[in-house]
Amino acid sequence: MNKGRLEAFSDGVIAVIITIMVLDLHVPLGTDFTALRPVAPVFLCYVISFIFVGNYWNNHHHMLQATHSVNGIILWANLHLLFWLSLIPFVTAWAGENYLAPKPVALYGVVMLMCGVAYFFLGRALIAHEGQDSAIAKALGRDFKGKASLATYVAAIPLSFIKPQIAIALYVFVAVMWLVPDRRIEKTLAE
Repeated sequence: MNKGRLEAFSDGVIAVIITIMVLDLHVPLGTDFTALRPVAPVFLCYVISFIFVGNYWNNHHHMLQATHSVNGIILWANLHLLFWLSLIPFVTAWAGENYLAPKPVALYGVVMLMCGVAYFFLGRALIAHEGQDSAIAKALGRDFKGKASLATYVAAIPLSFIKPQIAIALYVFVAVMWLVPDRRIEKTLAE
């Protein structure tokens, strides 16, 4: 099957996810900068989540550039990823409104973990479809960053109940780690 519809659908869903997240930002009452203080946690959660969603969109785009076609398994794996991504606005709002509360911070981590797991499964489905000698297989390689992200989430979730600030710092660490451009796919496609 042609991958164009999968790409277009995914781009549309991700655009809606970002739109929903920004709609949860409410204008504060007041005209001075102190009026921004109560909305700061919600805004910070939005920024972190925007970076996460942007990272997924960017890497999803690159991964599909190294793919020639898709099959039914890939379509379902992609829907699995989109399902977990679609929960990001909810956990972002809940964590932002209840800043540093253990359960919202932990659930945020669970959703991020599941996004990572779903992305990993999508990558494996693409490799299985394209073959072990394909550009996508070479580009993803051992996927150190992906596995390190999953391990970080697994560590952060229980830490949410002990010290939520550490869990949040770990989530930020993962977001920043993925901001560093991953040139594997571009390099593989150029070869």
